[in-house]
Amino acid sequence: MDKKALLRSFLAEDAAENDITSQTLLENTYVTARIEAREEMILSGIEECVELFGLAGVAALPKKKDGEKAEAYEVLLTLHGRVHSILAVERSALNLLGRMSGIATAANAAGNLAREINDHVRVAGTRKTAPGLRYFDKKAISAGGGLPHRYDLEEAFLIKDAHRSFLDVGEAVRGCRAAFPKKIIDCEVESVEDALRAAEAGADTIMFDNMSPEKIAEAISALKAAGLREKVMLEISGGIRADTISTFKGLDIDIISMGSLTHSVACADVSLEIE
Repeated sequence: MDKKALLRSFLAEDAAENDITSQTLLENTYVTARIEAREEMILSGIEECVELFGLAGVAALPKKKDGEKAEAYEVLLTLHGRVHSILAVERSALNLLGRMSGIATAANAAGNLAREINDHVRVAGTRKTAPGLRYFDKKAISAGGGLPHRYDLEEAFLIKDAHRSFLDVGEAVRGCRAAFPKKIIDCEVESVEDALRAAEAGADTIMFDNMSPEKIAEAISALKAAGLREKVMLEISGGIRADTISTFKGLDIDIISMGSLTHSVACADVSLEIE
């Protein structure tokens, strides 16, 4: 993944070199500007803003770091450069900063809620990211304290219901282990029996997909009784949102994967002001 090439493509998409409004109405003088938060947020995308403005010859000085909390109206970056260049990059930079900070803020909030379940569970993202933005979406989740989960189809195995419709859970796990012994194997299950089969076959992570808290508790008890609980990570998934996390309180799980962190992101409110 070439991050700089992606950032250049964002500017090209917006025809940043041909801002006919600014070029027609404004002399291209040197100005100072600032980017500020309009609400409380966890920051992500500060580094990308510096790089985006740098591509247009604008000096961007960060006042805050990715992963830090920003208060409403706090200055995040100061800018110095030609006004045409600053305005040409403005929307691309704010779009990315707002999206990434929105994801980081959501991941942080979900992580705080998850602590009510137990003292070791972590929130994770999924591959439900916007096309072309996966690197930035995953980075934002990490900035918010979450786990990025697998980046792509090659990084780790994820045995899903589509795979299980062709072969038995145990057979699927053993086949993956034989093909790539060092790759992580995450296996979706929808029943207590499949959870036991996957663990017995050597899966690294058991993912309880769209299972009720009661069924998950039953599966965990069965894994403990079989002496398998400590050999696997336990993950829950399937339409989990911030307002439903509490329904899993008290369960001995390790990971909550939430596609909503990226597919339903609410962008954080950021703005650029010329001084």
